[in-house]
Formats: sequence, structure tokens, C-alpha cells
Amino acid sequence: MASEITYAEVRFNSHSRPPNPKADAPQAPKAKATAQPSSPGVSTLLFASLVTFFLLFAILFLVLFIIFFQKYSQLLKERHAATELTHTQLECVKSPASMGGKVWSCCPQKWKQFNSHCYFMSSGINSWEKSKEMCSGLQAHLMVVNSKEEQSFIIQHLNDQFAYYLGLWDPNHENDWQWVDQTPYNLSATFWRRGEPSDPKEACVVLNNPRLTGWGWNDIYCSSPQSSICEMAAIYL
Repeated sequence: MASEITYAEVRFNSHSRPPNPKADAPQAPKAKATAQPSSPGVSTLLFASLVTFFLLFAILFLVLFIIFFQKYSQLLKERHAATELTHTQLECVKSPASMGGKVWSCCPQKWKQFNSHCYFMSSGINSWEKSKEMCSGLQAHLMVVNSKEEQSFIIQHLNDQFAYYLGLWDPNHENDWQWVDQTPYNLSATFWRRGEPSDPKEACVVLNNPRLTGWGWNDIYCSSPQSSICEMAAIYL
């Protein structure tokens, strides 16, 4: 008997697994790690400090520059005045008496001559010490008054709006007045204003005419800026 072959139909159900939403969902991109920014308040404070520093530095520089410029300008003026007053040009008058055979009595230009001396009225404003140095630079000294006639001559050439330093001072503040050329101090040839000298701290002397009350001597602080009178011996030719 022939063998019977039975065919069985085999069916395969190809059911895919249910989708896993977690597995199939695309992953969100990871954020890159970034450095934490610095606090804006610190940066602002630092900037403000730098601006303030540079402003203060600029102001200080400007002030120093102005001071330097003023002093330099004053120095140039003094040098210019000294250059103008060099003794290369003289004004001479015939001497009434022969001086060792020399008959011409001369003073530098812009100086005034009285007897055997020359006088220069400075328009510069300085302390007594600076005025003394200025006269020394002109080969002269602050004026020494030896007589009433000498003072009467000099006041004719002064501006009564100014006071003029003389070469008289009290270096020890002890009412011990001395002339810069070592001429003895002579009370009989002094021209103090009434009530002067009045203060031991005022150790220098000016010739002035306050309120047009007449020319006379007044003691004053040596640091006070005033005009001055320089004196030198006349040059005989």
C-alpha cells in the first residue's frame, strides 16, 4: 500500500514586536558645557575705576604742566631782561670832575645816573631775596640810600602805584638794620614813615608812597612780591 504523504500547511505569523516609544524616540541633543560668565557688576566697577584713575592722572598732569609753564615763562622774562641790560651800550655824560684823567661818566642804557652811581628801576615783581639776586646778576646791588638828595632824585623816576625794595634788611629780626653793601646804618640818613619799623617779623624795607601821602620807608615781609631798585657804580671813560 502506497504510503500516504500528508502535507501539512505550516504558516508562520510574522508579527513584529510592538514599538517601544522610548527606544525609538530620537534623543535630544546634549547641551555643550559652557563656562559661567563673570558677574557684570565686577566688570563695570573695574572699568569705572580705570576711567577715574586716568581722569585724575590727566588733571594732575595738566596742573603740573601749567605750573611748569608759568615758572618757565617767568625765567625766560628774567633772562630776556638781563640780556637787554648787558653793559654793551652805555649812556655817558661829561663828568664835572676828572676821575684819574677820565672825563666821561657812563651808565648802561635804561639806567638813571646820579652823581657817581647808576640806578635801575625793575618792573619785575619778586621777593626781596630774588630781587637781590636779580641785581647781583646785573653786577649791581639793591639800592643803598646815603642821603636825602639821593632819595629825592630816585623818587622822581618811580611809579607811585608800586613799592620798591631797598638794600636794607634786618637778618636777625632784632631791629639790627644792615645795608647789603656793608655801608654802616646811619639813623641820621633814614627816611622811615611815621610808626615804622613796626613789626620785628617784617625784616625787609620798601620805598613806597601809599595813598599819595609821600614817599618813605616801610618794613615788610621779605617774601612779599614787590618791584625793586638796583644800584651800581658809574663807569668812567
